[in-house]
Amino acid sequence: MGVIVIGAGIAGVTCAAELAARGVDVTVYERARGAGGRLAVHRHDGRPADIGAAYFTVSDDRFDARVRRWRDDGLVRGWTDTLAVFDGTGRGADNPGPLRFAAPAGLRSLVTDTARDLVVRTGRTVERVRPGPDGPTVDGERADAVVLAMPDPQAARLLDPDTPAGAAVAGREWNPVLALTAGFAVRDWPRLPAAFVNDHPVLSLVADDGDRRGDDAPVLVAHSTGDLARAHDADPAGAVPAMTAAVRELLGITAEPDWTHVHRWRFAAPAGTREQTFHLDDDGVALAGDGWGRSRVQTAWLSGLELAGELAGRLGR
Repeated sequence: MGVIVIGAGIAGVTCAAELAARGVDVTVYERARGAGGRLAVHRHDGRPADIGAAYFTVSDDRFDARVRRWRDDGLVRGWTDTLAVFDGTGRGADNPGPLRFAAPAGLRSLVTDTARDLVVRTGRTVERVRPGPDGPTVDGERADAVVLAMPDPQAARLLDPDTPAGAAVAGREWNPVLALTAGFAVRDWPRLPAAFVNDHPVLSLVADDGDRRGDDAPVLVAHSTGDLARAHDADPAGAVPAMTAAVRELLGITAEPDWTHVHRWRFAAPAGTREQTFHLDDDGVALAGDGWGRSRVQTAWLSGLELAGELAGRLGR
C-alpha cells in the first residue's frame, strides 16, 4: 500500500524523499497546483519574489549538510547576518545574528528540488483521514501510514477529534499574515537587506527582495501584523493601500509602486511551540511541519526527516 503524504511543503517532501530513499513506496498529495507550501513565490513578469518565509537559518548539523549541497548546486546563497530594526517608524540599532540564507530562484526551488523524483499529485483535495484496523485511509484509500504535513488547523479539518492525531491538533492557535509584494520603477530607499518592524500597527517585517535575490530588482516584500491580517481576512486586497503607505513612510519612498500583489497566509505560524518534532501514533497517522518545534524552515525540514526515520523503522526499512 505504501505511505501517503498530504502536503507538499518542505516538511512533506523531505519526509517523502527520505522514505523513498529507504525503499518505501510513497505518494504525495497536494491540493495546490504545485509544491512549495509556505516557501511560496509570487512571479511578476517571470521574476520570483518570496512571499512566505523571508529566509532561513541553520543550527543543526544535518540541515547544515543539506544546505551545503543546495549551496554547491547554486540553489541557495548566504544573504546577511544583520537585519535593520524599526521601532514604530523610527530606525533603531541594527540586529546582528546568524547568517540568513536566501535562494536566487526563490525558496520554493528547495521544495521542488527535494520533490524532483517523487510522485506528487497536485490539485488533490483530501476530505478525511481515518485510522482503521487494516491501516489508515485517505478518503477511503488504504495506506500503511498517512502523514499530514500542514498547519494544525488544516490537519484538524481532515481528522476526527477523538483520534490521537485529531486531539494533538485540536484548538491550537496560529497567527495570520498578509504578504505584500510591491514593484517600483527604481530603487528609492536606504540600502538594507530586511528589517524587523516592532510596535507598528500595520507592518511586522520588510524585505528587499532584490537584495535577497541578488539581482537588485526594485521589489519589496512586506509582512503585516496579525491584527491587520485578521481585519482583512475576507478581503486581503483591502489591506494593500494601508500596507503600501506604511512601507513608503517607513523607508521614505516618494513614488507609488508600479504594481502590487497581496497573499493571505491564514496560518502563517503557530502561536506557541512544542517540544516534539512530530506526531506518530500506533494507528499510523502522523503529523509533521514547522508547528512541531519552533516555526522555522529548519524545524519543518527536521520534522519531516525525523518522522521519516521513525516511519521507515516501523515499516521494516
